Amino acid sequence: MTFRIDCHVKVLDEAVVERAKRAGLDAIVYAPHFTRFPEIRDRAATYSDDDLLVLPGREVFTGPWWDRKHVLAIGLEAPVPDFIPLETAMAEFDRQDATVLVPHPEFANVSLSEADLRAYADTIDAVEIFNPRHFPPDNRRARELAETLSVPPFTSSYAHLPRSVGVAHTAFDAAIEGEAEFRAALEDGIARRVVYDNGLDRWATTAAELGHLVYENTWKKIDRLFLSGTEPTHPHHIAYDGRFDDVAVY
Repeated sequence: MTFRIDCHVKVLDEAVVERAKRAGLDAIVYAPHFTRFPEIRDRAATYSDDDLLVLPGREVFTGPWWDRKHVLAIGLEAPVPDFIPLETAMAEFDRQDATVLVPHPEFANVSLSEADLRAYADTIDAVEIFNPRHFPPDNRRARELAETLSVPPFTSSYAHLPRSVGVAHTAFDAAIEGEAEFRAALEDGIARRVVYDNGLDRWATTAAELGHLVYENTWKKIDRLFLSGTEPTHPHHIAYDGRFDDVAVY
């Protein structure tokens, strides 16, 4: 029995679901930016059906914009905001017994470093070793880190655009029917394969996603920092009841 899952997508609608099914996926993890976990969970449940399991996740932006470290958590019971120190986020994931994945390690200024991976080895359950936004040296470095530190691997489309969904997936050698079984497979190091297309379609995806990355880090960043007001996932947002006010980096 093989369970095929795209472990990290940012977009979700009917077209995304249909694309995932055409790609032969059994599941996707939906983890959009700057969206509170209860909303993510509700939307994931809306689009989940007998043919495609949609699991909710939260990619938390720790630290300030110029040195933010992204961490993907699955199985949260309580919301965790962005813009808190990495150590605070990891402690909160431990407290909630969440499954912790490391997307795009050592990529630009948005990722965990080798030192971070070593420091939080007991909390981290898997490291991404292929990401379509990466160039080959980035993916080789990610694979090297996972192998050197003996951390199980995963991959994802990291799709910010619907067309990217399913271009990479992780295939587990296990019968998985829901979130609990998926988390157990990650945490227990169940045998898996990292699957991706390295042909022209992959490079078209890379070009499109990198173009979107430029947009994210220019006008969209200015809008979020200065024009849009308090983000729903900002530590000072009323939804967090002041629990993270003393550690907010902004």
